[in-house]
Order: sequence, then C-alpha cells, then structure tokens
Amino acid sequence: MTKTIAAAEFTVGWVCGGSNSHEKHNVATKLNYWDDLGDGSRPTPIFIGKGKVTNQRPHRPHPFVVTDVTGDEDKYTLDSHGFLYYHRSTKINDLFVDDVRIKTEYYLECAQLLKDITGAARIHVFNHKVRRGPTHWHHLSLQNLANRGPVTRTHVDQSYAGAEMRLRFELPDEADELIRNGTRYQIINVWRPIKTIRKDPVAVADANSVPDADLVGAEMVEDGYRGENWVVRHNPGHRWYFKHLLKPDEVLLIKCFDSDASVARRALHSAFEDPDYVDEESRQSIEVRCLVLYGA
Repeated sequence: MTKTIAAAEFTVGWVCGGSNSHEKHNVATKLNYWDDLGDGSRPTPIFIGKGKVTNQRPHRPHPFVVTDVTGDEDKYTLDSHGFLYYHRSTKINDLFVDDVRIKTEYYLECAQLLKDITGAARIHVFNHKVRRGPTHWHHLSLQNLANRGPVTRTHVDQSYAGAEMRLRFELPDEADELIRNGTRYQIINVWRPIKTIRKDPVAVADANSVPDADLVGAEMVEDGYRGENWVVRHNPGHRWYFKHLLKPDEVLLIKCFDSDASVARRALHSAFEDPDYVDEESRQSIEVRCLVLYGA
C-alpha cells in the first residue's frame, strides 16, 4: 500500500535541540564495509521475497569512533549533513504491531512531519520496515523477515540511478514530466525507536565526508521490484554520528537521495555494536520511506 499526501492534514508542535552540558557517549566500534575484490566485479545482488532476505555480499569490519550528537543536534541538517534529529511524538501507542494502523495513521504523521520540516509540496510514502529481531537475522534461513533486525552493513537505500527507478515505479504517470521540468525530489527515511535504543543503534555519516567515488551501485530485488542501492568502499575519512539513547518521541531523518546537487545528497547509515549494551534485548524500531516532492 502506498499513500500520497498533497495537503496539510494535521499539525503537531515540535521542538528541536538539547543541552550542551550532556556528557558525550562516543563509541569506539567497527563498521562493516563492502569487501571490494578489486577485479571490477559488481556487488552480489540482494533478494527479498517470499518471507526471506538473501544477502551474501561480502563485507569487512573497520574501526571507527561514532560521535554522540546529543546536545548538538541543531548542528546537523538534511541539507548540510544529510541527516536530522527531531523531537516529534506519535499517536501510535501499540508498539507498531498493527500494520493497517501504520499504513493509515502513521504514514500520515510521517508525511506531515516531512512537510513541516522541508516545506515540500507533496509526500508519497512508499513502504516501511519494522525491526525487532536479532543482529544475526540474515542468517536465520527461511522466514527470516519475520525476525527482521538491524542492518549492520554500511549502505544507502538508493543510488542516484536507483532513486529515479523508485520515482518511476511509484509515480509512473508523472515521472517523465517531473524529471523534464527539473522538479526537486528527495527520498527520506523517517526512523523512529519503538523503545529507547540501547543495543545496535544507527550511525549516520556526514555526507561531506563521503565522496561519490566511495559508492558502488548494487542491485536489490524486492518482491519483483528491481532497484539499486549504494554499497560503500572503506575510507577512514568518513565521519560517523549517532544520538545516544534515542527515545520513541524522537526521530532520525535519513536522506537517501536529493536531486539537488548543491546540497548534501545522501547519508550512509548502518547499525553498529555499542560494547556497553551487547547483552540488552534486540532493538525495536520502525522506518518509513518517503518520496518528497517540491513544487509538484
């Protein structure tokens, strides 16, 4: 189910920012990057369907320090860095177990949130993922989607080509005209904790620290839809961030694509291990994927 929202349907107050007196919880960890064989071969495709994810792309861990942004949230914006932390509560109070309610009520909340932040003319919500499973969920064999957990591999959900594929798939009768007219469009994920995040938080990379040369297009097939995302070559210059103990009344907006090449166009992201919380229960979160259109 998809839902297009073209006008303001409700308003919710918001406040952004924090206290600079917070003691930072920076984390020394390892992030998994695509293991480029160096022979020019394409990354192994990912297949999602019939209740199962098959992901056999080789990755290799590399050490990084992930910086806690708590108290400095206002320094990071969608156009300057490719991500944004924002305070916005939700009316959903059932831990996001009702898929129908997610698609009818929560999609509207996310659309309004994005309009309030970006001023975009239209939001088209195209899917969502709820994650409650263990870190090793990819290796659970059949029906592993029922135990969908964090993705511990650096990636961007759409490459530049993949973003146009998604636009054409979601809005087939409009895509040619939107592209011909130079309409600005983005793909933004609205990522929210279902419970306060301790185990396997999400890190996002400053877009300015990631040159396009580090990104490699990789095929992903989901229930018959053939798209393309980015896998990532390791670069020690990448700068990674997260917010410690992100709560259910906060969201992380992750820009996956922007047709405006003058601003931050995409933010790498990945779950990572915080050694202080390895024995906690599996992380619970929901992400809603949205096309954001301006002047459309």
